[in-house]
Amino acid sequence: MRLLARFASLLLLSCLGGLYAQPPLTAPVDQIDRRDLIYYPGDTEHIGPLVHKLAANIWLDQRTIWTSPFHIHSKADAGKWIGLTALITGAVLTDRRTAHLLENSPSQVNWGDHVSNIGAAYTVLPVFAGFYAAGVFANNEKARETGILSGEAILDSLIVVEGLKLAAGRNRPNATSKPGDFFQGGASFPSGHSGETWALASVIAHEYANRKWVPWVAYGLATTVAAARITAQKHYTSDVIAGSAIGFFIGRFVVNTHEAHAKHHHGTFAPLLDPSTSTYGVSFTMGN
Repeated sequence: MRLLARFASLLLLSCLGGLYAQPPLTAPVDQIDRRDLIYYPGDTEHIGPLVHKLAANIWLDQRTIWTSPFHIHSKADAGKWIGLTALITGAVLTDRRTAHLLENSPSQVNWGDHVSNIGAAYTVLPVFAGFYAAGVFANNEKARETGILSGEAILDSLIVVEGLKLAAGRNRPNATSKPGDFFQGGASFPSGHSGETWALASVIAHEYANRKWVPWVAYGLATTVAAARITAQKHYTSDVIAGSAIGFFIGRFVVNTHEAHAKHHHGTFAPLLDPSTSTYGVSFTMGN
């Protein structure tokens, strides 16, 4: 029964791959949905609307992410998340063996711990804030957009990772009791550092894809952080694969969703009052 539950949680994670398998959302310009009524990067620099926009987008993101298995309608898309399931499952079954392939000396663990801190929340969060601030001061819409979208992707991945950690309850490799066991109240599966850095890298690599060196640097740093979590004995290989996949897919999902809806016309609501005809309500005006 425990084995079935383990694979059930893995299947839940792998279904997130459906986010990347989905094509970008499209709709006629006269079709209005909840995302079309939310400000997007470049629309505002005031903290109030900015926070409101992020919160609203993250709320809609989470609804789509957790229901992503129901959004997969083709064999090609299904094959992608089934393949991810197989990869993670295979890694779980060999985790204890691969964990002992390294020297696991105190110096190795210490080095891995320091390097992996690059992917800590207190490190990646200032990065997206820095992009936005630079965009504001330099009047660079691309930087502002990168800052907001990467922040959204990082926060989305944090929510998903923490939810899956709670569900899986896997002990870390350095746990004093039952290392690697699931449903023990641990926080090993999936890797949060990997999720955060890959979410950030996914957005930056897409936004600056025209500069060929940027994706290499972004994904290179994300890979280094993920590998360091293994050498630091904080995570198993499957934890890192799962976290990296979450971050990458969510980053691409956030970018694709933004690009699709940014093409729509945005509108504004205004009160509609005409006492002569006893007309009272709200009007919506489409804008460019």
